[in-house]
Amino acid sequence: MLANEKLFHTGPVPHATMELLKLRVSQINGCGFCVDMHYKDAVHAGEDPERLNLVTVWREAPAFTEPERAALALAEESARIADNPHGVSDETWQLVRKHYDDEQIAALVAMCAQINAWNRINVILRTPAGFYDPVTKTARYRTEND
Repeated sequence: MLANEKLFHTGPVPHATMELLKLRVSQINGCGFCVDMHYKDAVHAGEDPERLNLVTVWREAPAFTEPERAALALAEESARIADNPHGVSDETWQLVRKHYDDEQIAALVAMCAQINAWNRINVILRTPAGFYDPVTKTARYRTEND
């Protein structure tokens, strides 16, 4: 999974779009560690914090491009597969195909699967939020003595 992460940073989908996808899936899955990480990574990479704050309401916010909206729709449906027994809706696939080629779609699908897996690992392990450092790419957990 860590090797895949490196590929996603240099892949065919803009890094900013991938961070939006990871942030939204993590919000849906309730993974505080990943929400904290991907928010901080996106800001560290130059993303506007105000725009990131609108990810939860991306449908109502004009801050996102049409390709980003397609990726966010795919991300949401990947995290909520229990809500639709047929998987991703035809409408969402049409939007995704309108804005992305096959290689990009493969990268988006792989990222959706990957972040959903990371979320589940961190939720199961109860990894705490708030300690991630985007500069060092590590989390330092504070103790009572800090």
